[in-house]
Amino acid sequence: MVLPISSLLPILLILVLSPSSILSFPIQDSFVRCLALHSPTVIPFSTALYTPNNSSFISFLESSAQNLRYLLPSVPKPEFIFTPLHETHIQAAVICSKQLRIHLRVRSGGHDYEGVSYASEIETPFIVVDLSKLRSVTVDIEHNSAWVQAGATVGEAYYRIAEKSKVHGFPAGLCSSLGIGGHITGGAYGSMMRKYGLGADNVIDARIVDVNGRVLDRQAMGEDLFWAIRGGGGGSFGIIVSWKLKLVPVPATVTVFTLTKTLEQGATSILYRWQQVADKLDEDLFIRVLIQTATIGNSTQRTVTTSYNALFLGDANRLLRVVQTSLPELGLTRKDCTETSWIRSVLYIAGYPSTTPPEFLLQGKSLFKKNYFKAKSDFVRKPIPKTGLEGLWKRFLEEESPFMIWNPYGGMMSKISESETPFPHRKGTLFKIQYLSGWVDGEKSTEKHLDWIRKLYNYMTPYVSMFPRAAYVNYRDLDLGMNKKTNTSFMEAAAWGNKYFKHNFNRLVRVKTKVDPENFFRHEQSIPPLPISVRRRR
Repeated sequence: MVLPISSLLPILLILVLSPSSILSFPIQDSFVRCLALHSPTVIPFSTALYTPNNSSFISFLESSAQNLRYLLPSVPKPEFIFTPLHETHIQAAVICSKQLRIHLRVRSGGHDYEGVSYASEIETPFIVVDLSKLRSVTVDIEHNSAWVQAGATVGEAYYRIAEKSKVHGFPAGLCSSLGIGGHITGGAYGSMMRKYGLGADNVIDARIVDVNGRVLDRQAMGEDLFWAIRGGGGGSFGIIVSWKLKLVPVPATVTVFTLTKTLEQGATSILYRWQQVADKLDEDLFIRVLIQTATIGNSTQRTVTTSYNALFLGDANRLLRVVQTSLPELGLTRKDCTETSWIRSVLYIAGYPSTTPPEFLLQGKSLFKKNYFKAKSDFVRKPIPKTGLEGLWKRFLEEESPFMIWNPYGGMMSKISESETPFPHRKGTLFKIQYLSGWVDGEKSTEKHLDWIRKLYNYMTPYVSMFPRAAYVNYRDLDLGMNKKTNTSFMEAAAWGNKYFKHNFNRLVRVKTKVDPENFFRHEQSIPPLPISVRRRR
């Protein structure tokens, strides 16, 4: 955005510049000249490039970033941000970054918990390729599919699908402002996962720019790479340009409800019962639990609240029969239930007010105010006993703004093989826990909140999955381990890789070694290639 066309060298001069002469310019100038050489599509540099010299640089950098911890002045900023308008621009960006030896990060939605798409803790200088201007959604109801560009949000995709059909949907995220490019690379769970699996389970094609700047579809990339990008985490294998989604049928009428129970209302006993049945319920029913703290009445005394937030793919009468048979302890009544359309259920589950029109999804805005936060995750394979829950509540009440989300598994999630995609958390998983601590007073209290969530995580050790203690890659957690620049030890990476991917980690490493042996696409927890010494022995 800082480089108006008038400031560039005449096009004829640019076209005769050799790669060696380009290297003699500063990073920004060299990159611009190289882009002009390698993109057949005209790049309007005045609107595609944001640098620190321009007043809009910081606002654009912060525009989709959600975790303020990675926007602090002490965190290294990119040399500039490039916003492609065409896939040929992405190709040129990869070619030029590789040629100029510029470290590159890729951002589609900016929701990554540890800021790996727009910050770097392992090397500088670096640049960001931001895909937010590539957001077209093309829906083909006749063939039950949709091509969605990487910069589109999940909410935009949902809206465009519903715009064409009231009985089609897609089983991806509950947060509507997620960028779909990165979302699906980690798996993409949502409120229809028990019926249809993950978003990654319902991708039928993709377009990716590889390390050589080629645009590859499923046929061209081959099944190994196509397998790896659907759940193997973002930023390791190339730049996703677009996904082809398989649409799924949804009823014209679905039902939603939210019921909140406090400790004083028997929350512990109800949650203990939920753990025993949540994965076994009718697969049309998804009941997650949102857990936080609240004050009791007008007093300063605090309690723990458990909110049962649900989507049922059917009408209220059938929902009541299902819940009254399997989880009568919840006390669900007809007045608690709201029948609605699938697209309005998206808004409901995301937490928007009931008066919010579906068109709001096109704005791509997050419902939640940005804050400083730290997150962790766990997978649970047997119910946590009541004594374990009571100890959890004690620790929960020690924190200012704690939050947990328990998401049920079972249904289709138990029917898909652990090796079908890199996402391995399938059969035998009862539910997933997301832990969050958020704060607003910035850097001064960071260590206090980090200490709390780490202690909580340690407390939960006996109650969650073991060997490995599993984690969800879309909730990146650098506490689990971090790559050390470009010479990452395979064993160091395996420490966190086995938690995210279990036995699939080794296959991901093999794919990485094949498609990006020099580790061009990398970040703090990217999949590493096999060391050269190991490759030579094979």
